[in-house]
Amino acid sequence: MTLTEVMRKLEEMGSEQTKKTLMRHGAEEPLFGVKIGDLKKLVKQVAQDQELALALYDSGNYDAMYLAGLSVNPKKMTIEQLQHWVRHANWYSPAEYTVAGVAAESPFALDLAREWIASEEEMIATCGWSTYANYISITPDEQLDFEEIRELLQQIQTDIHQERNRVRYTMNNFVIIAGAYAAPLYEEAVLIAQQIGKVQVDVGQTACKVPLAAEYIAKIQQRGKIGVKKKTCIC
Repeated sequence: MTLTEVMRKLEEMGSEQTKKTLMRHGAEEPLFGVKIGDLKKLVKQVAQDQELALALYDSGNYDAMYLAGLSVNPKKMTIEQLQHWVRHANWYSPAEYTVAGVAAESPFALDLAREWIASEEEMIATCGWSTYANYISITPDEQLDFEEIRELLQQIQTDIHQERNRVRYTMNNFVIIAGAYAAPLYEEAVLIAQQIGKVQVDVGQTACKVPLAAEYIAKIQQRGKIGVKKKTCIC
C-alpha cells in the first residue's frame, strides 16, 4: 500500500463519534477517529514496509501515528528516528503508548528512557517513564538493573505529588509495573505504593481514573501473575 492509499482507508474507517471521544482525551487535529480494532486490520500490510510506517507517523495524523506504532519494526528504528518521534508526540497517547512502546522494544530503550525521564518537557518526561516501565514488563529479571529501578522508585516516592500532570500518571504506573513484573521488587513497590497513596491527575472531560497502585498490584498478586512478563508492550 502507498501512503495515500492508507490515509484514504483510515479516512473511510473514521467516525465523528470516535473522533470526539479522542479529542476529549486530548487528541488534536488532524485525525479521522479510527477505532484501535480497525487500525489493527491494516497492520499486516503496513508492517511489510518500514518506510511506509515511518511516513505514517510523519503525517501528523493521530490515527496514522498510532498505526505506525503498531506496524513499525522497533529493532530497525534508529535513535535519531525515536528522538524525532518523541518530539512530535503532542499529547499523552502517542507519548505514553505509541512512542514508549516502540522505544521500549528498540535497542536504545534504557538510554532513551533515562534521557527522557530527565526532560523538562512534560510529554517527553512522561514518555521516558512509560518507556522504562514497558521495558521492565518485557525484560527478564536477570537483565534488569534493580539498583537503578530502586532509585527511580525512591525518586517517585519523593517527587510524585509535585510532578507535572501526566508525569504523575506514568510515575504511578511505573510503581505498578515494577511491583507486578519484577518479582524481586514486589514488596518494595507495594510499600512505596502505600506511601504515595492516591495520585491526583487531571484527566479532562473523561471518565478515566488513576489506579491506586497498591490495590492494582494486589489484584495482580491475587491472580498469581507477579513476575510474569509480557511478550510485547506494543498494542
